[in-house]
Amino acid sequence: MKLQRPLTIAAGLALGLSLGAAVADSHDMASYKAMFEPIPSIAPIPADNTQTAIKVELGKMLFFEPRISASGIISCATCHNPALGFTDRIPLAVGHLGQVGERNTPTVLNAAFLGSQFWDGRAATLEEQALGPIEADIEMAMPLDEAVQRLKEFDVYKEMFAEVFGGDDPINADNVAKSLASFQRTLITPNSPLDRYLAGDEQALTDQQKRGMRAFVDRGCVACHRGPALSDSQFHRIQVPGSTDLGRYLVTGEEHHRHAFRTPTLRNVAVTYPYFNNGQVATLDEATRVMGREMLNLELPDGEVADLVAFMHALTGDMPDFAFPALP
Repeated sequence: MKLQRPLTIAAGLALGLSLGAAVADSHDMASYKAMFEPIPSIAPIPADNTQTAIKVELGKMLFFEPRISASGIISCATCHNPALGFTDRIPLAVGHLGQVGERNTPTVLNAAFLGSQFWDGRAATLEEQALGPIEADIEMAMPLDEAVQRLKEFDVYKEMFAEVFGGDDPINADNVAKSLASFQRTLITPNSPLDRYLAGDEQALTDQQKRGMRAFVDRGCVACHRGPALSDSQFHRIQVPGSTDLGRYLVTGEEHHRHAFRTPTLRNVAVTYPYFNNGQVATLDEATRVMGREMLNLELPDGEVADLVAFMHALTGDMPDFAFPALP
């Protein structure tokens, strides 16, 4: 019994020191936490495209529908594969007749929180973005009027479009875009370690991830990678290795947009490789080093790169849970 008191005192002292360190760490991290936003559970919904369950279901069917492509075998999900972080994990997108595109496929996860769509921001909304790949010669290569006519061949689409939109001719390009956009607004990835940490779970991040979080702020990464999607949706000049793409300049013709691209979301970045507009960087480690050189004009120390990469692994949330549709 005499031995228990010293052990109890020692255990209590150790616990006190541990709690003191935790309190100090929490206080030290408070200013860093303030630089981040948790991802909302519901995306912003435009006034002219109300979100309903059947519209989302219709949009999901269209997302997986290959018959609105010229070949009949390519759908939105071909490049935005749910099993691959809604990307294709190849450097450059491959489309109609095996044509290879000029840019890497961006994820559509959390795209509803971005201020513009595509690498060059040529579409402002998900509705504007939705139809582009269908009619693009190098992607699905299907004229919109032909895609609409093909959908009209199926009774289930006739019934669903009529229920969702009503009117005399509900199957039209505008309603296809609204349906696809509604489905994409549900592709949100909550519950990442970062989100749990911001909600108060001090153990959600490892010590290394906390160091990476501090480095992310201290190095200024958060200036562009901010907000719920960890993107400012602005355009910044960056000519990564091997890229000659003029980027936003092709949209605006403005010189300051030459080689400028919209800041990509860092949500789920650990599972949406390869990286950058040309997909020529395979690993998150090398992507971090490239950003150090291109945006900070310095070689980041190995230890700091490892910390930053660890932090970015904490940005992976729960993937959307839905049943794959049975198409007509």
